[in-house]
Amino acid sequence: MALRRMALEIGMGTDIRGTDYTKAAVRALRDALWHNSLSIGDAVNQPVDAMQVEILVGVPKPDQVDPAELLAILPHGTGTVTVVEGGLEIPNDAGTATTVIANCCAIVRLDIPGAP
Repeated sequence: MALRRMALEIGMGTDIRGTDYTKAAVRALRDALWHNSLSIGDAVNQPVDAMQVEILVGVPKPDQVDPAELLAILPHGTGTVTVVEGGLEIPNDAGTATTVIANCCAIVRLDIPGAP
C-alpha cells in the first residue's frame, strides 16, 4: 500500500459558553471539511470512500473529547482520531463560564498504486 497525502484541511471551532470540548472539536473538524470539495479521487480513479482521513485535534483537555463523534461526521472514507493538548480556554470575567477553542486538521490520504 502506497498511501499518499492528497490534502491537508485545517479548521477552528468553539464552544462559547458550555465548556464542551467535543462540541468545539466537532465544530473545528466541520470547519476544516466543509470548506472543501475534493475531486482528487476522481482524478486518480479512486472512489471517495477509499479516502483515509487522519484527524488531529488540539484542545486543553484531550480526555474530554469523544473521538466517535468526530468520526461520525466524516462524509467519506474511514478515519482515525488523535486528540492532543492544545487550543485555548478563555474564562469570562465572573469566572462562571469558559469558552473553549479547538484546532483541527484532517489529513486525507489515498492508496495510489505504484507511488513511492
